[in-house]
Amino acid sequence: MIFLDCWRSLTNLSTFCIACGWVSLSGLLAVLALMIVLSKWILRPFSENYEKQRQFITDAGHEIKTPLAIINADADILEMELGEGNEWLQDIQKQTKRLTSLTNDLIFLSRTEEAGNQIQMIDFPFSDMVDEMVQSFRSRALTENKAFETRILPMLTLHGDEKSLRQLVSVLLDNALKYSEENGQITVTLERQGKNALFTVSNTTSQPVDSHPERLFDRFYRGDQSHNSQTGGYGIGLSIAAAATANTR
Repeated sequence: MIFLDCWRSLTNLSTFCIACGWVSLSGLLAVLALMIVLSKWILRPFSENYEKQRQFITDAGHEIKTPLAIINADADILEMELGEGNEWLQDIQKQTKRLTSLTNDLIFLSRTEEAGNQIQMIDFPFSDMVDEMVQSFRSRALTENKAFETRILPMLTLHGDEKSLRQLVSVLLDNALKYSEENGQITVTLERQGKNALFTVSNTTSQPVDSHPERLFDRFYRGDQSHNSQTGGYGIGLSIAAAATANTR
């Protein structure tokens, strides 16, 4: 039986493993630091271009609003002179309103995404706001032979940006009316779910289910081009709704 003293070999091995560990950790930290520096340098042009594009949308939107307001005012003057019922004049007024609405929506989206955008978060009666918005859409539903059913819990208060949430409710109600068939039904519910508020808008429709539901909140996405051309939408309503939901607590 032979006994060998391996203490020195084990000590050397332990020292070697510890040294390898420190060297590997130092290498990983160095690579991580290098990646962070290079990624900022590489992504800086893309970030600057995105900020410039967003600023351009905001500035261009404000510049476009002025000539649109002038066109709309001139059309109103012509309507007083020519009288109501002029087909071409009505078309000018209709398209001007659509373009004004699109411009305002793009400005809203751009402002929502601006860094450091100051949002006024306040406590306000959400139940009253929803009931007010529903009442404003009832007359439109009646003219389109569509039923409106509401179940709104009273005295429900939210803390958030009232303007953004008003935009959210308006977009959802407008979509429900647009994409429901004649004699369809729109159901609006507002209830408390724990510490949160659950707001739901649903409508009956005969249209097929969208094959790409994950893209519904993408800007200018339109699942059914023929159907959307009839409703007159632009494909940014749900993008506005998604942006508005971030402005609440």
